[in-house]
Order: sequence, then C-alpha cells, then structure tokens
Amino acid sequence: MKFVIIGHDGPDGEAKRKVHRTAHLVNLEQLDKQGRVILAGPLTDKTGSLLVLEFDSRADAETFARQDPYTIHGVFERVEIHPFMQVFPSSHN
Repeated sequence: MKFVIIGHDGPDGEAKRKVHRTAHLVNLEQLDKQGRVILAGPLTDKTGSLLVLEFDSRADAETFARQDPYTIHGVFERVEIHPFMQVFPSSHN
C-alpha cells in the first residue's frame, strides 16, 4: 500500500535539517533499495517534506515516520500520514 507522509517542519526545522539530513537519507535509502520509495523530497517553500512510500500497513508507515531521524530530532514538528492511490504515472508491471 502506498502512503503519503507529510512532515511539517518545526520552528528550527531548517537548521536541524542540515544536521540530521545524512541520517534521514540513510533511513530512506534502505526503503529505496527495496523499491518502496515512489518519491521523496523537501518542499521548496521550506515548510517540510513530502514522501510517497510503500508499506504493508498503516502501522508500518507510522512506525517509519515515528523512527525517522527528522521526527526524532525535531526537524518535523508534526507528521501526517494518508493512504494514497497512485493514478499517474500508471504502473506497467
């Protein structure tokens, strides 16, 4: 199942992001190697990040978000998780 994860930066998010970026990317690289990262990146208005990831369940998505370095270290003040149905680009599997 696909999930949209929106991490909303806290007041010091931009400064903390620089410190914890490497650990955050290492965390995502594990999922990327498994083909479970659809897209991920920061919002260019510097308010947070958007991730579209594949997980077996919402509980797995919540665990990932809760254990991500950006959440642990306060880059993200708040995280939203929504189930997502991808329409485009269409899957040709």
